[in-house]
Amino acid sequence: MRAIQPPRRYPARQSRRHLRWLPVGLLCALLSTAHPGLDKVEATARVRYDAAVVDRVRDWRAVLVDLQGATETEQLTQTNRYFNRRLQFLDDTVVWRNKDYWATPLESLAKRAGDCEDFVIAKYISLRLLGVPDEKLRLIYVRARMGGEHSSLSQAHMVLGYFPTPTAEPLVLDNLIGDIRAASQRPDLYPVFSFNSSGLWVRGASTASASSTERLSRWRDLVARLRAEGFEQ
Repeated sequence: MRAIQPPRRYPARQSRRHLRWLPVGLLCALLSTAHPGLDKVEATARVRYDAAVVDRVRDWRAVLVDLQGATETEQLTQTNRYFNRRLQFLDDTVVWRNKDYWATPLESLAKRAGDCEDFVIAKYISLRLLGVPDEKLRLIYVRARMGGEHSSLSQAHMVLGYFPTPTAEPLVLDNLIGDIRAASQRPDLYPVFSFNSSGLWVRGASTASASSTERLSRWRDLVARLRAEGFEQ
């Protein structure tokens, strides 16, 4: 993966311009509770789905409880492994009959499937529930090279980036491969833009592009559905 700028604070004016596209602080507030906050999510699962889905939510919750107090490295490794094994990669048109739908972890666990965004969302929310600071995480849109080192073919893809320190090279959590690698070890990925609950970064630009903000409208919809499922204080 080519260089991704580490997280930084935008100047006040620029920050307001970017963050109007995000429910700033809302997702942080939703995820600030400990795992008892998943009581309501489990209750939602009992209402909406069958016992098998409830068991999957309980399994997810048990993993989070087991990882509390673990190092961030262990939390990253186990969270990445958990969802890469639990979810089958399927396109949104197959799972949701929708060209681009961002599923909550509950929805993904219910379907036992999702596309790259759904893997990233589930991992991101799990790590936030484990207490990993938001500034260390970014959802990163990339162009993924397909067909080998010299191929000119690429496709849109999303990965989760983890920045151990503000100036560190990010580690990349990806559903395409099992292990977590440094960005420099992923030359097949070309970052386009990235975001988290605190801001939006567009490669080579100081303002959000139209395509970026269009996609982030799905982020706002995702946060609303998270709240409806019980992710709240």
